[in-house]
Amino acid sequence: MSAALSNDAATQLKALYAEMQPQSLYPLWEVLSALVTPTPRSPAQVHRWTYADARDYLLRAGDLITAAQAERRVLIMENPGLPGTSCATSSLYAGLQLILPGEIAPCHRHAQCALRFVMEGEGAFTAVDGEKAVMRPFDLVLTPGWQWHDHGNTSAQPMIWLDGLDIPTVMHFDASFAEHWPESAHPETVPPGDTTLRYGRNMRPMRGTASDRRPGAQPLFHYPYSEWRESLENLAQSGDPDPHFGHALEFTNPAHGGAVMPTISAHVRLLPAGFTSRPRLSTDGTVFVVVEGKGVARVGGKEITLQERDTLVVPSWRELVFQADTELVLFGYSDRVAQEKLGLFREHRS
Repeated sequence: MSAALSNDAATQLKALYAEMQPQSLYPLWEVLSALVTPTPRSPAQVHRWTYADARDYLLRAGDLITAAQAERRVLIMENPGLPGTSCATSSLYAGLQLILPGEIAPCHRHAQCALRFVMEGEGAFTAVDGEKAVMRPFDLVLTPGWQWHDHGNTSAQPMIWLDGLDIPTVMHFDASFAEHWPESAHPETVPPGDTTLRYGRNMRPMRGTASDRRPGAQPLFHYPYSEWRESLENLAQSGDPDPHFGHALEFTNPAHGGAVMPTISAHVRLLPAGFTSRPRLSTDGTVFVVVEGKGVARVGGKEITLQERDTLVVPSWRELVFQADTELVLFGYSDRVAQEKLGLFREHRS
């Protein structure tokens, strides 16, 4: 309410509010400015998790609880501005998962879409509907909504990856479902790498044939580092970096050329040594992982040092600048695709 009320009117309104409250009725005019804001006002904060510290805690947890006992042995990366929510941003979740040698994280499926970005280790696997993707550092592996998946480590070393999910988005819509496979691991349905061979060369088996085995809307789920890093390097050799992004590539779903999952977009960037990006704001809060190099992120006036494998969350509508001290490679995921579908996404470039 903007105009001042007389003491009598104010008293009567207060009494009216008290009378309405038991009926769960409330005056919009008292809260409208907080509900419909001129610009986004996310309570999320910019925050960096250093990998060395998080890794130490995760390995200590590995001595105390098994993957089977935990179902998923994960440390939640909760935004300090969103306490008690298990959220990295208002729409996204982030966590670090550990699978020790010989362990299996039991097979289940759920409505939530998930990505796995490998931080450490080599030779463990994620199986999706019975097909194993052998994981190596900085591979991107998807476990799309409602597809069976389990994780196993047949190597001799710990395996750690970043889990990125749309848990807060699914909770917002009250649309969560989950099921457990009766055995700890899904039976193998095809050899490891089968999907990449069929769908990873910008071609696909003819639809409706026996060779077309993957779900039509989600044919590919493994994006190896060896391939995306080469593509990023080739892009960097082909021209000057974009002033706001550097050299950037988006992971795509080969079924339609759009984002990898309905609610999550993912991309990588290469910033040459000495490069400083131009300031940019966007409505999609983003979780970044430092893949290679060192640098600085300036977010809303806050300066944050970046080291390899650090995780950084940049909330919605915070001015972002990256400075590359050495060649800097970043992985990021956000809810941009969902915002675009809803007509909500906006950005501002300086």
